[in-house]
Amino acid sequence: MPSVNELLQDILNQTTSTAALANRVTITQASDFGVIDSTKEYFLDGVIDFTGAGLSIEVPSGGIYITGYNFDTSGLKCTDAAFTLFSSPVGGSGNILFKDFFIDIQGAGSQVYDLVGDTGFEAIEIDRINFNNCTSIGTVDTYRQGLETGTGRFGGTPELTLAGTWVGGYFIDTSIIRSLSNSAFSLFKAGAGFVMNSRFRSNMNLDLPALANFLDFAPANFTNPSTLQLEQCLITRNGVFDANDSNLTPNISAGDLESSWSGNTGLPNTFEGGAIGVTTTTATTITVDGQFEDLEATLWTAADLQHFDNPAGSQLRHLGSSPREYKVIAAFTLECTANNFLTLRVTKWDDSASSFNTVLDQTRQVNNLQGGRDVAFFNININAELDQNDYIKLEVANIGATNNITAEADSYYVIEER
Repeated sequence: MPSVNELLQDILNQTTSTAALANRVTITQASDFGVIDSTKEYFLDGVIDFTGAGLSIEVPSGGIYITGYNFDTSGLKCTDAAFTLFSSPVGGSGNILFKDFFIDIQGAGSQVYDLVGDTGFEAIEIDRINFNNCTSIGTVDTYRQGLETGTGRFGGTPELTLAGTWVGGYFIDTSIIRSLSNSAFSLFKAGAGFVMNSRFRSNMNLDLPALANFLDFAPANFTNPSTLQLEQCLITRNGVFDANDSNLTPNISAGDLESSWSGNTGLPNTFEGGAIGVTTTTATTITVDGQFEDLEATLWTAADLQHFDNPAGSQLRHLGSSPREYKVIAAFTLECTANNFLTLRVTKWDDSASSFNTVLDQTRQVNNLQGGRDVAFFNININAELDQNDYIKLEVANIGATNNITAEADSYYVIEER
């Protein structure tokens, strides 16, 4: 028989437990949700089956908070056709916080979400949630931000559509996708009026079937440079790596200004910078001893420009905002009169100051070679900070003479991230 002290301790433990769980609603069947009380947390005591119940969950403006034991033991499921698990009332829904359960909505024409933010400053954050066999994850419209940690998508066609203006971002951290149905869909898709004012970031480990896409976003969906951030992704299609698979991201590429893709396997990476070189030669006219002139060519050819363009001549202009630390590497052969001294100048246009700055001057004597070809060789490796709309160009001067200077074909320079 327990002692008086043991009985008192048992009563105290029960009282403490009851008080600690006063704001938790335990769910054992679909009807237990009722009208959502945003001051409560809803706990899934097992797998809750909505099939045939004629019920769904309307998320009020105050939001909804659901948790479970884990994504094997707790879950929400339904096999009804044309079923929506979470919907919004007139005026919109509030914050959504989910953790430790699975969602299995596999009826024809069914979806997990049909949600619109109440004010546009709502968050949807899901932690250790698996989407199993879902026909569609559905649409989330005009939320501030989204966060996924430790999520999975297994089976089905789990397409998530982002719509409206998102003033925050969407970040997927530690997520795996496997065994999807071979249908034409995208894991993430731009819906009506989708604009991301911050960033969409992912480091997913995913395997796609033959017909599916990873992202169906376009540059117009992002308002700032370098805010589609795909980092350390591992992507295969039917188990095969192919970074040249254009159907992974059919409407946006690694080289677009909005992209910042790095460290990926099975997906291209972004290499900010580019190259420009002399394809067809022409002489730079020198009329004043020591005066710098833009280095001329009949044809400059730019290649592999990412976040840069070539507005004119030898100019390479930075279109992005980050990174801003770059390296300029040049290899030029300049033809002129033997023994003249030539200076090749790397010049930067500072757009914020509306002025030109000298990055580097390199002077070489023209070699007196056998035959009619007398040249000076220039090899440059220098750092430069380039903000948005700053650009690099090349100038030359003849120090001590006025003979013209010609850049030989295949002379070039490269800008690359440091």
